[in-house]
Amino acid sequence: MNKKSIFLKRLIESGSRFVSGASLAQELGISRSAVWKYAEALKADGYVIESVVSKGYRLISCDCLSAEIISSKCMNYHIGKNTVVFDEVVSTNTTAKEFAVQGAPHGTVIAAEFQTGGKGRLGRKFESPAGSGLYMSVLIRPDFRLAYAPLITSAAAVAAAESVENLCGKDVQIKWVNDLYMNGRKICGILTEAVLGLEMNTLDYAVIGIGINVRHTDFDPELRRKASSTEDEAGIIINRNELCAAVCGRLEYYLDNLERKVHLDEYRRREMLTGRVITAETGNQRFTGKALGIDENANLTVELDDGTIKCLSSGEAHIVQDIIK
Repeated sequence: MNKKSIFLKRLIESGSRFVSGASLAQELGISRSAVWKYAEALKADGYVIESVVSKGYRLISCDCLSAEIISSKCMNYHIGKNTVVFDEVVSTNTTAKEFAVQGAPHGTVIAAEFQTGGKGRLGRKFESPAGSGLYMSVLIRPDFRLAYAPLITSAAAVAAAESVENLCGKDVQIKWVNDLYMNGRKICGILTEAVLGLEMNTLDYAVIGIGINVRHTDFDPELRRKASSTEDEAGIIINRNELCAAVCGRLEYYLDNLERKVHLDEYRRREMLTGRVITAETGNQRFTGKALGIDENANLTVELDDGTIKCLSSGEAHIVQDIIK
């Protein structure tokens, strides 16, 4: 850990208390003027640091994503304890998979200020404006059975929904299978990518990509009709480091209890297709029917006009008629 990181770590550990320049200089083996230069460098990075003569320095807030802050808030978890933040990546999922191949441990979080090639489901592009969202991917090396792997995305959706709602106070709904909505507009997408073990009946690792629109963003007109941000919908700005740590904590809880399916009741409560007429696409099939609900495997159950019941494990669905009486 370099001296700038040690300086930051000391400020984080001190919370609202001041850390004297003299103690920082002694610990880092540098002059008081060098301590001041480190403080100025951190301010340039987006950290809000207060300095008071005869008291020292303390961290007020941070406008940037900070691996040190996120990790410090996740010390009691496996997920997030090892967090790496990049200014720019192609996609956090791609980087997380590279880390996985290199042996990164379970719970490693990759976050970035900007994605040049952020991706969603079905190969779609995920818009990732610099500094505007929480773009994170979680590497998991689970010990649950492969049969439960399809539940990962629904568990992540509940974890993200609860975290956003707790921080901004606005209801968050889930649109099967992996999108979060606030006031009827999409604020978050989730993409899970899994790699099987050599025996093909075990899960070697999975990467859970979560992209949350936090700050106001000038999306193009077509996207603006359906996409929004937590700032635009809730009227407040969520601290992205706090949000990331909150997602890590809730995700760890739900993944630790995945075989008990403890997240499903909350998923069903928030799910917004149930009780509506929808169009659904899965594979090469497209059909219209009534969304009846979510089954025990997080599949969407749909009743067609002829009474046929379909259970969809993946695909795309859209509302075509409001709540059925």
